[in-house]
Amino acid sequence: MSALQDFQNRLAKSHKHYAKWAKRQHTEAYRIYDRDIPQYPVAVDIYGSRAHIAEYDTGWQQTDEEHAAWVAEVKACVAQVLGMETRTVAFKLRRRQKGEFQYSRTGHHSEDFVVSEQGRRFWVNLDEYLDTGLFLDHRPTRKRVGEEAAGKRFLNLFAYTGSFTVYAATGGATDSVTVDLSNTYLEWARRNFELNGLDPVRHKLVRADVFRYLEEAMDEGQLFDLIVMDPPSFSNSAKMLDILDVQRDHVKLVQQCRKLLMPGGVLYFSNNLRGFELDAGLQPLCRDISAQSVPEDFRNRKIHQCFRFEA
Repeated sequence: MSALQDFQNRLAKSHKHYAKWAKRQHTEAYRIYDRDIPQYPVAVDIYGSRAHIAEYDTGWQQTDEEHAAWVAEVKACVAQVLGMETRTVAFKLRRRQKGEFQYSRTGHHSEDFVVSEQGRRFWVNLDEYLDTGLFLDHRPTRKRVGEEAAGKRFLNLFAYTGSFTVYAATGGATDSVTVDLSNTYLEWARRNFELNGLDPVRHKLVRADVFRYLEEAMDEGQLFDLIVMDPPSFSNSAKMLDILDVQRDHVKLVQQCRKLLMPGGVLYFSNNLRGFELDAGLQPLCRDISAQSVPEDFRNRKIHQCFRFEA
């Protein structure tokens, strides 16, 4: 059997299994393949009636022509197995994020569309940015936040497109603050809020450097019952006063967040830095919930780490 046939068979089997699984999970966005076969180092995700392929940078030496032919082969195979038109299958080369690269446009235009997940709805775009607008690996933690949010004041830091806030608010949070430095992603979050009927008076969007926001919130005596902090691994955005390095800076960030917690409050701290090590001084203060927070449809069980701190 050729590697292509092997890839095709693996895709078909996985899609059959996870399509049924996704219905039980009430989600239209899920992963069906993640570098299962060495010759096809891609992740394949379903978003409603469309698909998103992310190629991992393996360092392979290919000419532009060879790579273009390989990409066309992969897209055609995915489209055929999933019963989609090739034009509905997006393809990206996923490089390790550096600085503002995560915010940059790809140069390809496509229309936003809506997918549902566990009773919530989100705008996604499969072509224009490196990421789609919804991080699929955080689905279980979003669900957990939604289940814990009733009657609570919620803070979402490095909020991206605000999906955690949507879960918290629809789960009964009394009010929330959603903080990100990107105007693009805050506008995206605003549209997600509208899509889910969130009250903009009670659920505020704040454009700010998280370091500065935390200092000001402490000075003002603000307190929250539930906080989610999911920073990028690294950022040297010109809009920030400091360079963010999550391994170096996580102790300060976590300690500041804990000062904003009400008695009995909870902080979820997550990141996807490969090789990340939680500071020894923080380990007794939290529970590592990574084994539960990585969803079943992710073959890569080390896609992120997630920690639960209680005040």
